[in-house]
Amino acid sequence: MSKLDEKKEYITTLRVYLGFILAIVLSLGTGVSKLYLASEINILFYIGIALIFLSIVFFIRINKTLHKEIRKLRGL
Repeated sequence: MSKLDEKKEYITTLRVYLGFILAIVLSLGTGVSKLYLASEINILFYIGIALIFLSIVFFIRINKTLHKEIRKLRGL
């Protein structure tokens, strides 16, 4: 496998991870909003909010890595 194919595979894997994280953020957001609308502000609500922020941080880090790898790919 050439370096170009390796980089392409790595970029594709990062994109899959971004999709998973996006699905997690959306489902957590739905759950948190249902808790809020039901006026059930308890520990699950705060854990959900924390997990949303943590997932967003992971999303940003993976996205930056993805863009860095794409920039490196231009040089090959």
